[in-house]
Amino acid sequence: MGCFNCFALGFFVALSLASIDVGVAARHLQQLPPMPTLPTTTLPPFPSIPNLPQPSIPSFPRPGALPPLPTMPALPTLPSVPRATLPHLPSMPSIPTIPTTIPSIPFFSPPPSPSSP
Repeated sequence: MGCFNCFALGFFVALSLASIDVGVAARHLQQLPPMPTLPTTTLPPFPSIPNLPQPSIPSFPRPGALPPLPTMPALPTLPSVPRATLPHLPSMPSIPTIPTTIPSIPFFSPPPSPSSP
């Protein structure tokens, strides 16, 4: 994060120094004497566009007058493929069940307290 702050500060300083030069150049341009007027010339007129012949559009037959589309011939029938039969798979042995109850831990009585005389 500190490197980003250093980069942002350096960028801001470089941008500030670059804008000083722009300000000095703008002031210099404002203090120049006015520019003399340049002579103007007249441009020749544009040439006229010649009239080209218009192409004629051929007439097409109407959609209702088109001949009917040919019919597709019947596709040949494929021979039947014999069905493959799988051999009988042996049954898997049953998985032993995991007991879900937690056996109780026997509780031993505390040792007798030492007797004091």
